[in-house]
Order: sequence, then C-alpha cells, then structure tokens
Amino acid sequence: MSQPVTLITGTRKGIGRYLAEHFVARDHQVIGCSRSPTDWDTPGYQHFELDVCDEIAVRSMFSAIRKSHGRLDNLINNAGIASMNHSLLTPLKTVERILEVNLVGTFLFCREAAKLMQRARHGRIVNFTTVAVPLKLEGEAAYVASKAGVKSLTDVLAREYASSGITVNSIGPTPIDTDLIRAVPKQKIDELVARQAIKRLGRCEDVANVIDFYLREESDFITGQHLFLGGL
Repeated sequence: MSQPVTLITGTRKGIGRYLAEHFVARDHQVIGCSRSPTDWDTPGYQHFELDVCDEIAVRSMFSAIRKSHGRLDNLINNAGIASMNHSLLTPLKTVERILEVNLVGTFLFCREAAKLMQRARHGRIVNFTTVAVPLKLEGEAAYVASKAGVKSLTDVLAREYASSGITVNSIGPTPIDTDLIRAVPKQKIDELVARQAIKRLGRCEDVANVIDFYLREESDFITGQHLFLGGL
C-alpha cells in the first residue's frame, strides 16, 4: 500500500498529539483536528479546526479529505472530555457536553469515515473507551456512561461495517499523565491505579502499541474487540 491516510481526532495535545507524531514517523499521511489551533507542526501532518460534534464542519472536513486524498485508511477517535463530579453535583450542561463530544462525536466520525472507507472496501477504526467503564468508577457517572456508549457503539458498528472490509475496535487506557487527569486529586488516581494488575500510570507508548496492532494488515480478522490496559 502507498502511504496510509490516517485521521486522528483531538490532536492538539496529549495522546492525540503523540499519536499524530507517531504515525507521521511511520510514514502515514496524518490528518488531525481539534477545536483550537495547534502550537506545533510537522511535515506530513494536516490540521483542521472544528468541534467533533458539529456535523456540518465534520462533513466538510471529510469532503476535503476525499478531494485531496481520495481515500481514508484509518480513523482513531481519540477526542474526549471528562468531568469528575458526584452525579448529584453534575449540571445537565456538563452531562450533555460530555455525551456530545465522547459519544456523538465518535458516532459522527465513524459514520463519515465508513462512507469513505467502503469505496476501497478496507478500513480500520479505533475508538477510545476507558478502564473507568469496567471499574464502574464512582464520581464519573457522565464520563463512564459516554464511554460505555462508545464501547457498545463499537460492537454494533463492527457488525454493520464488516461486509465493507472495515474493522472497528476499541482501546481502554488507564490514567495517563495528560491534561485529562491533572485536575483529578492524586489520591483518586492512586486508588484507581491500585485496582489494576500492573500498578503504574499508562504511557502514550502503551496506547500506540495497541493501535499499531489494530491497524496492521494482518488484523483484518479482528473486529468488535475491546482491549483494556493495565490488567483489570
């Protein structure tokens, strides 16, 4: 195959930025997006500014990808937000925003990516869930609900897209030292890590390793699977 075309959401910082640089280094043509401009750039990377749950903006971006590349090989749905709060103290606007970004945004990107991928009857989609789902993490009701939705969405889309040669899998990272967890009290993170079989924070390299596996040509018989890091 010529240079794979890989789209990654939420690439301004954290895991998304790491993955963008990771796949550029592996000679992919990488496309990224975020709500704000990046403060970094690298050859082989193209950036779009948009909200992942803005349907008009997302469809416009996919139209641009179709015109410039003619195909899409891989989609990595990394964009996500969280808010640690007891359910009794969580405003409805917060719940709605978490569901929009994490679940609706993932659905929208999967749908539009599959439309483009099915032309070549080949594609890889990787969605992000979280270990907070199997751990039923208290204090994260809206976040866990949104990511449980992503897990179920992955199951259904794996079946819907299989006949088009598209695999759909998910990864569930443990806490990783990014902005997403820096507002969480250290005691809470330590308690979460203690529930893992391997008692350390995750690393971006751990995430990239799983995604590399899902994206391999030899992984065409693997779909509807969920890999949670850390050993739960």
